[in-house]
Amino acid sequence: MSKRTFAILAAIGATIIYGINHTVAKGAMPVHVKPFGFIFIRVGGATLIFWLISLFGPKEKIEKRDWGRLLICSVLGMSINMLSFFKGLQLSTPINSAVLITISPIIVVIISALFLKEKITWNKGLGILMGFIGAVGLILFGAEIRQDAPNIPLGNFLFIINATAYGAYLVVVKKLIETYHPFTLMKWLFAIAFIINLPLTLPEVLEIEWATLPLWVYGSIAFVVIGTTFLTYLFNIFALTQLKASTVGAFAYMQPLVGILYALLSGKDQLTLVKTAAMAFVLVGVYLASKKPKRKYNN
Repeated sequence: MSKRTFAILAAIGATIIYGINHTVAKGAMPVHVKPFGFIFIRVGGATLIFWLISLFGPKEKIEKRDWGRLLICSVLGMSINMLSFFKGLQLSTPINSAVLITISPIIVVIISALFLKEKITWNKGLGILMGFIGAVGLILFGAEIRQDAPNIPLGNFLFIINATAYGAYLVVVKKLIETYHPFTLMKWLFAIAFIINLPLTLPEVLEIEWATLPLWVYGSIAFVVIGTTFLTYLFNIFALTQLKASTVGAFAYMQPLVGILYALLSGKDQLTLVKTAAMAFVLVGVYLASKKPKRKYNN
């Protein structure tokens, strides 16, 4: 099996884990673990795992010129991305999060156009507009009266912040991946993020009553730390060694399917007309924005 095939399988594996995570993480919040407390455990646990595993990897030194990019990647991928997603998940619903995360590929296209000077075609422009309409529609008209979703519009807005930060992370981290081993990158990215997140996350983690937590909550925490954090970031970093950032970002298309199916099968969410329409706009928009233009051949 080729490295490219392994990279595609890794990206698919990460997407499936992300899709399930929308419901698993939501179930533990905010009654047992508040969102920022969850991030303390998530980033802290991943930092510990990556530093232990890095002992068996190559001993690399980060060049002075790369520390700035490393800091930006950490802020985008492990701070803004995670904090906004988990807070959004507390306020909104698993299906909304699964739908809105799919705007990440559109963000990658926009950032690539701004900083990498990639041309935005009519297809990409229309795709960006449709994705925007779907996302705004879900924010403005997707509100439901639910006890476990106290502020759906704000939660949906935070999902867009999350998707934007993650899309930017995929673009910015690509250059570092070409230079350093994944273990080297991950141990530093998570360690930096742990320090940055500490003031926001420490107060909420101190509120957790560990002795009274149900066993399934411990299982949810383990899934988020080992699956949603350690494995997905490792899978995506490996995928980026063989695939373009926009290609890896495009695997977000699968998240609504996985996320919605898992949420419906576990009885944690329900599909509405607004959610279905918004998902259609977003997915068609993402398809158009990420579609490669046809080559013109000269006769």
